[in-house]
Amino acid sequence: MRPDEMADLTAFLAVAEEKSFTRAAAKLGLSQSALSQIVRRAETRLGVPLLARTTRSVAPTEAGERLIRSLAPMLNDLDSRIAELGDFREKPAGRVRITTVEHAARTVIRPALAKLLPLYPDIKVEVIVDYGLTDIVADRFDAGVRLGEQVAKDMIAMRISRDIPMAIVGAPRYFRRHPAPSAPSELVVHRGINLRLPSSDTLNAWRFVQRGRETRVRVDGPLVFNTIELILDAALDGLGLAYLPLDQVQGHIKAKRLRQVLSEATPPLPGYHLYYPSRRHSSPAFTLLLDALRYRLA
Repeated sequence: MRPDEMADLTAFLAVAEEKSFTRAAAKLGLSQSALSQIVRRAETRLGVPLLARTTRSVAPTEAGERLIRSLAPMLNDLDSRIAELGDFREKPAGRVRITTVEHAARTVIRPALAKLLPLYPDIKVEVIVDYGLTDIVADRFDAGVRLGEQVAKDMIAMRISRDIPMAIVGAPRYFRRHPAPSAPSELVVHRGINLRLPSSDTLNAWRFVQRGRETRVRVDGPLVFNTIELILDAALDGLGLAYLPLDQVQGHIKAKRLRQVLSEATPPLPGYHLYYPSRRHSSPAFTLLLDALRYRLA
């Protein structure tokens, strides 16, 4: 394959990842019209349309999806090999891309980066928050962070947090209209403020343990968000009950802006794990990040 052909395919992959010619052009340092011409040239060379374009969106065609599945891992491996050249430099350098959920980004990853990056100014870390179960190979991430039970078996996984205490909370004004539940079964008459999970297109289930058995309950309600910050705001507004990490609501509970219920029946979630493909070639930058995030018992 000629270098210009590889460059055209890289441009196509950037548009597919960003789902936008405008954002991809900015990322590549090209004009939107130039990028559009490059993608059309690739489509003409291959003889098939790679992108379906509308006035509002850009999405890969079936042929484009097939090309992405084969092309993305190859380019990801190439990026890793180039990053390995940092071994010959005096200071570790390079970019590391991580997909994670919001709570882990805030409580685990950001504090670790605050200590690491001032020591290694040539390392760049891109953190993408997404509740979906991202294919890190196809989407060209170096690693992902999810709950331990969500990590695929073919990945190398490393614990980066303790188990996560959870809490069900509501505002005093909510409980003035709705008696506090004394058992999970009573949640059927309550209003939940829920988190949408994009991979399964379902609402996040609330977990309970009773008599040693775990159950999961979905609580119907008036609001669904894709960020825990908005769920917390809605709970503070008295719009319903919320199922959130305890460390995100503890201050509000102490200040009596929120009240915790069903605490004895609410178990912690399994801790966060960082995971990555077993065939990944670790760069010095990635190795340093692994060490910075590794969970160590106090």
